[in-house]
Amino acid sequence: MKKTYFGTDGIRGRVGTYPMTADFILKLGWSAGRVLAKEGKSKAIIGKDTRISGYMYESALEAGLSAAGVHVHLLGPMPTPGIAYLTRALHAQLGIVISASHNPYYDNGIKFFSAQGSKLSDDIELAIEAELLKTMQTVEPAVLGKAKRIHDAAGRYIEFCKSSIPLMTSLKGMKIVIDCANGATYHIAPSVLDELGAEVVSIGINPDGLNINQAVGSTDPSLLVNTVLEQKADLGIALDGDGDRVIMVDHKGNILDGDEILYIIAMDRLKNKKCIGGVVGTVMSNFGLEHALQTVGIDFIRTPVGDRYVLEMMDKKQYLLGGEASGHIICLDKTSTGDGIISALQVLFAMFQGNQSLFELTQGMDKFPQKMINVKLEKEIDPLQDKQVKEAVKEAENSLQSEGRVLLRASGTEPLIRVMVEGKDNIQVCSLAENIAKVVASICTE
Repeated sequence: MKKTYFGTDGIRGRVGTYPMTADFILKLGWSAGRVLAKEGKSKAIIGKDTRISGYMYESALEAGLSAAGVHVHLLGPMPTPGIAYLTRALHAQLGIVISASHNPYYDNGIKFFSAQGSKLSDDIELAIEAELLKTMQTVEPAVLGKAKRIHDAAGRYIEFCKSSIPLMTSLKGMKIVIDCANGATYHIAPSVLDELGAEVVSIGINPDGLNINQAVGSTDPSLLVNTVLEQKADLGIALDGDGDRVIMVDHKGNILDGDEILYIIAMDRLKNKKCIGGVVGTVMSNFGLEHALQTVGIDFIRTPVGDRYVLEMMDKKQYLLGGEASGHIICLDKTSTGDGIISALQVLFAMFQGNQSLFELTQGMDKFPQKMINVKLEKEIDPLQDKQVKEAVKEAENSLQSEGRVLLRASGTEPLIRVMVEGKDNIQVCSLAENIAKVVASICTE
């Protein structure tokens, strides 16, 4: 069966526009409680990022879960991976995240975690959607769910992050700029680095409900680059609004995306003779990552874009590392889901252990020039099936021959068509991507 509401990363949309309305989220909480919890005996935890709409959705979910007989523990602002961890640590049957990740403040979304701290299966999401079709009924008053706040949630998660690297690891002598995107990590990431001994310069730590991801964070690292250079820092770390993505900046101001971070972590595991099985990337992963890993004997497999597909393949192949160029890195030997802070710590440990700079750790990987252009989809059509688009793609592939690739895909979270071209020559890559994007735009806006 095809899902109506759930996308590749939960349910997401513009605040106040269906389905991101208060009444729908109320019923969503009730429906999820009905599917995943036992009346009067189960509990769910709810965390959120710093969007102003989080207050509204938190209250709606709390009411819906209570009506289904589910006890609720409220975490307040908390990174998505922190909610996954605390779902396990607090023995909850359900973890709920209120966040639209890297999107602007006027969007929001709902994500769910199972009792194991992992994304829900398609079957469970379909079961929740089936409950949404039913009339909402409240349990008997004696078994209504109760709610309480968990006041030490941040401290618990900080300790968990620090435990992902060896106890004696010290970041003393490192000057690190951390950009928290005015999001859910603003009160956590700086403390993690400070407690490990680093000299910390923090930016993007003043959320006001409206400035999440605004000119800061992993989607806009320009301020981070400038701050690293101005402060003469050893490196910079940028997280996104809900803390599950990370990019880094070396002391020269070079931006490292998820492919390079994944390479560093994989090579560190190899150096320490830790078996990871292989690495899972996506169709967007740079060919340079695949080539560098295969050169040292590490298997590399691609999946469609989306961390759930990466995780599914990791489970299937029993691989322990996977991720996306966007900075969503999954270290299954450390935690159950993508975690920006924990991924950054794995890189910092590699620097500490090898006494190497971030710049030095990337020298074994040569990235292919890659150009991606987002084309806004303004009407209900599939430009990927259009004859003119197919011809433009074929022409580009012929130009690249066997030394590059073309990829067009629809975004799973936004009304966009992503046009990506990769090859050895940057000028050619940019030209081909722009040509294809023009054709796609002409179809999408006619």
